[in-house]
Amino acid sequence: MTEHARAGALVLVATPIGNLGDLSPRAIDALRDADVVAAEDTRRTRALLTHAGIPAGRRLRAVHSHNEREAAPGLVDEIAAGRLVAYVTDAGMPGISDPGERLVRACVERRLPVEVVPGPSAVLTALVLSGFPTGRFGFEGFLPRRGAARRERLAEIAAARRTTVLFEAPNRVQATIGDLLGNCGPLREIAIARELTKVHEEVWRGELSDAAAHVASIEPRGEHVIVIAPAPEPPAASDAEIDAHVEAALAEGLSTRDAAARVARDLGVPRRRVYDNATRRARP
Repeated sequence: MTEHARAGALVLVATPIGNLGDLSPRAIDALRDADVVAAEDTRRTRALLTHAGIPAGRRLRAVHSHNEREAAPGLVDEIAAGRLVAYVTDAGMPGISDPGERLVRACVERRLPVEVVPGPSAVLTALVLSGFPTGRFGFEGFLPRRGAARRERLAEIAAARRTTVLFEAPNRVQATIGDLLGNCGPLREIAIARELTKVHEEVWRGELSDAAAHVASIEPRGEHVIVIAPAPEPPAASDAEIDAHVEAALAEGLSTRDAAARVARDLGVPRRRVYDNATRRARP
């Protein structure tokens, strides 16, 4: 650990998402050295510490989604007093669709050191296994369960020109696949990962038209990671479509140059092409 960490710091420790062999030597050191081990579930963390040969003693504190707001000030005071606080969630990186975000923010506001011991991530594991483009991707976490918020997020995913990763609980995965099918269409490619890094790890790849039958055929067990391929590029605008937009812009009183600029922006086509169409229409 750094000198700052020994003087007092919050250390976020990534933990295995399935295979306990993925607990890194640095993570073991961080958990062994911590004065306090704050955990989303103290029972699971105690088992992890036992596996790593680390005595838990009285260091374990429960800090989960229901009490993080109330627990954060006390932990921050301990860090300010020079104590080393390690924080772990049940699996993966704290703060990613898990508690930890408020605790980090509280430390940042007090200008206290925050460190990260990186490690397993279900998001990145599923992303690279999907075979979809990784240069640009978005993480949606868990979708809202119902209502306008869910519809809006689904519409955004359907239109996204980048790969999208989201989590889903086993008892809701069929409904989510159905909603994705309705919004993205049957030909959109998708990957569904479950039991990542475990003995029965499975990654299914195919089109949304076949995904519903797949999830219906498997035992709904373990958190699922769904990866959706980018939306396809829209077809290029035709000359007739450009002409119609140019005519409407000119009818509003725009100059040929301004009409070309607006239509090019709206249709996503080169301005020169629109300008040539516009000047052609303007000729007597």
